[in-house]
Amino acid sequence: MSTKPLVLSAEEVSRLNEAYLHKEPAEILKLAFDKVENISFACSFGAEDVALVDMIVKIKPDAKIFYLDTDLLFAETYEVRDRILEKYRANLIKYSPLLTLQEQALQRGADLWQSDPNGCCGIRKVEPLQRALGELDAWITGIRREQSPTRAQAGVVELDTKFNLVKFNPLVMWTDQEVWRYIVENEVPYNKMHDQGYPSIGCIHCTREVKPGEDPRAGRWAGHAKTECGLHQ
Repeated sequence: MSTKPLVLSAEEVSRLNEAYLHKEPAEILKLAFDKVENISFACSFGAEDVALVDMIVKIKPDAKIFYLDTDLLFAETYEVRDRILEKYRANLIKYSPLLTLQEQALQRGADLWQSDPNGCCGIRKVEPLQRALGELDAWITGIRREQSPTRAQAGVVELDTKFNLVKFNPLVMWTDQEVWRYIVENEVPYNKMHDQGYPSIGCIHCTREVKPGEDPRAGRWAGHAKTECGLHQ
């Protein structure tokens, strides 16, 4: 992992997090682009992320936005990607795994997502993310405190010690209702699977419908003691 110096000091990150914790997402995005030139938004095309694309292109139309194409995304995810491109002409950059699905099966066995989901995520998500973040000083994500217990203490500005970067989470304090109100009011294209009981959408083999009353991320890696793909601490 890179040992390059952080673009913001720990003290400044702490101060900015406290000052901006309850600011509107647009203000946090403006802060991010003002403070860091070499920054990109990691987009998964979920509800939070398409809302952020809409906000970002209104602030900085040429902002870098990258996504991880695992080769196992739902057809609906690719469809919303195309609709996002058509509406916003966003500066989308694709990162793919170094191994094809066939090569992964030969090296690690068929259905790795079932036998070793962490290993599969490592190959198809974490390693491509490391490449995407390797030349950046900071990144923007769509994580929210409400999404899961592992994200309940996330800040709007953080030191990402895993990737040695500064991390901005503009929606961290927003509720699910606030996200969807923004999507509706701004006519943001979104994944239609959200209307069919899928609040969190990943790869086809590791995502299922969420039943009423379940945790929003219960549909991810069902049957495994796993709630995160390794992109976030």
